Amino acid sequence: MSIAYFDCFSGASGDMLVGSLLDAGLPLEELEADLTRLKVGGYRLAARRVTRQGLSGTHFQVHLETGERPARTLSAIEQILTGSDLPSHLQDRSRMVFARIAQVEAAVHGTSIDQIHFHEIGAVDTLVDVVGFVCALERLKIEAVYSSPLPLGGGTVHTEHGRLPVPAPATLALLAQVGAPAVPGPVQAELLTPTGAALLTEFAVFERPAMSIQTIGYGFGTKEFGPAEGAPEGWPNALRVWLGTGEVDQPLSTAAASTESDRVALLACNLDDATGETLGYTMDRLLATGALDVWFTPIQMKKNRPATQLSVLCQPQDAGALAALLLRETPTLGVRQQILIRFKAGREMRQVETPWGAVRVKVKVLAGEAVAASPEYDDCARLAVQAGVPLQQVMAAARRQAERLFEL
Repeated sequence: MSIAYFDCFSGASGDMLVGSLLDAGLPLEELEADLTRLKVGGYRLAARRVTRQGLSGTHFQVHLETGERPARTLSAIEQILTGSDLPSHLQDRSRMVFARIAQVEAAVHGTSIDQIHFHEIGAVDTLVDVVGFVCALERLKIEAVYSSPLPLGGGTVHTEHGRLPVPAPATLALLAQVGAPAVPGPVQAELLTPTGAALLTEFAVFERPAMSIQTIGYGFGTKEFGPAEGAPEGWPNALRVWLGTGEVDQPLSTAAASTESDRVALLACNLDDATGETLGYTMDRLLATGALDVWFTPIQMKKNRPATQLSVLCQPQDAGALAALLLRETPTLGVRQQILIRFKAGREMRQVETPWGAVRVKVKVLAGEAVAASPEYDDCARLAVQAGVPLQQVMAAARRQAERLFEL
């Protein structure tokens, strides 16, 4: 398996991450060709060879042809991605990075994802950094991404919202989403940017893998740290990437090799004073608002009170709205959130004929091969009522027909 390990000894930013991959062997011309497909103009790329503090590497820069930094919504960014000529899977991977940022920005500013207007994040240079990083991983055929713990720095940083503490609130929230390990940095300056944090928390596992190292690349940032920032003598503003191969021991790695994966949010709250009517109504509202799944688990709370844990699985960008619904419709005072990786089998909707009529069947597909089939309940229930036969009889007939037709 092809592995990239980002050694972020001095933090990370979008341009440093891309620069390290260019330094490790990605031709700038290939990156430019990919970014041209984004159909966003007003910039030019540069990859300059630099030597600082005894280290030689690449300083990647996006030179803007205009000083404007438009404020874009997540919807506007998604429209740019959808309107591009990039393959759909690269659009989706880029979209997930921006959705992750939008989610934490909405939480930090106490608003909804739809109302968030990106300033720094929506600018052309950040679009280039995010999409460029995604395309670089594809070009280099990276199959697994790992990262070291992330130094955070200190002091304050100037943003469109004014001067904020370092790490910036969005950066810190991104790390908290996945429980990323952070370490103190020796510099009173911003070492980890929101873009760098979003890319690493989206793609990386935070540990050092066993690997055979083949190539090393250094990506330099624009800032240079000195005594004014409290930096040790000769401290470089850079990160390095190790490219190589290895046998990566990851949960579900066998299944993941032939399945799609995405990230989902898991919301949960404990309820010891909600009626059955409230729970049923809330489940219906959650599903109607976009939840992927909702379920109840019996639990025991303080003072031995029997209670119910209400769990909601959803897309990360829907978590804010669904959490707000939980707070509004149930007595809970708080909602917990986790970001999970979900591995998905392929699925196809097909149709089979039974003695009582047609039934849609959901077919499970792994590695291009149908392995199981499940009749749709609504179709079977409708036919059972119309024909006056037991539901299980209709479902069994549909399942047998699917197994015969699809060679299951």
